[in-house]
Amino acid sequence: MLYKYKNFRPVLGENCLNTPGCRIIGRVEIGDNCSIWYNTTIRGDIDEIKIGDYTNVQENSALHVDDDQGLYIGSYVTIGHNAVVHACKIGDNCLIGMNATILTGAEIGENSIIGAGALVAENKKIPAGSLVLGVPAKVVRKLSEEEKEGIHQHAVNYADLIADHQDVQELY
Repeated sequence: MLYKYKNFRPVLGENCLNTPGCRIIGRVEIGDNCSIWYNTTIRGDIDEIKIGDYTNVQENSALHVDDDQGLYIGSYVTIGHNAVVHACKIGDNCLIGMNATILTGAEIGENSIIGAGALVAENKKIPAGSLVLGVPAKVVRKLSEEEKEGIHQHAVNYADLIADHQDVQELY
């Protein structure tokens, strides 16, 4: 569902999927060929959220902003199940693992993977092309070109699922 907040209405690009149970609220702009999966909340109330093309936000994730600090997510980004992404910047072609948490002011460089369950601290800067793991999150190594291409392909694969889920119907 899309919700107006004050005078702000979410704007979705072409060929986007907003599955049942989602709540997209306020100052949110979502690019083309994006998918927002079941029971995700994207709340752009006290600042803006901008999401690039071919990005998918998987089930039960929470995306939010802070006072005077928006949330900016690039293109070809996968945000895994149950992730919390708060008032930060995520570059193009990144994978944010399941149950990962990205805190206010963090910046994730393009072509990076944040591992499942990782906690990226406030204002932490992650260099481009990094594999990041742990609590607190630390850069473990650089990604290979094959891994970077895998992130891109994963985002494309999720865009391919959009048509299959457009007509999901509640049975009971």
